[in-house]
Amino acid sequence: MNRINQVVCALFAGVWMLPLAAQQFAYPAKGQTADQQKKDEYECYQWATQQSGFDPQKAAQQPAPPPQQQAAAPARGGRIKGAAKGAAADSVVGHVGDVDSTDATRAGAAVGAMKGGAEQRKQRGAQQQAATQQQQAATQQQQSGQANFQKARAACLEGRGYTVK
Repeated sequence: MNRINQVVCALFAGVWMLPLAAQQFAYPAKGQTADQQKKDEYECYQWATQQSGFDPQKAAQQPAPPPQQQAAAPARGGRIKGAAKGAAADSVVGHVGDVDSTDATRAGAAVGAMKGGAEQRKQRGAQQQAATQQQQAATQQQQSGQANFQKARAACLEGRGYTVK
């Protein structure tokens, strides 16, 4: 179920970026020549990159991150460690309380193993949540940079007599 949510989030992030990635069109409202328009568009591209700190060509060259990489696996052996701790604790209790120490050790090991496994699942969940949040922040930063780039480019071209849509 968690993997499905990650894929849906990744797809949504990609769809969300489509309007931002739409090409802007500049119309030479003051009769600029095609050569002049190319020159102006190049210069405005450079200026918008400087102003926004975002370069669409570099962003397009970077490979898209996978939908959700698995976070680094937590330390293995949580169940074994939990079983050992539970067995040791219940063995001591068994000796003090005059209970069969073998039964107490087995019960403690079982309870400890369950606690260790639960702790592992909790750690994995926290790591996956952190990775998802990091990916969302990166996507949002890219969207913001791209939007700022397009605003800066449009401002530059409009200042040079173009109508931008």
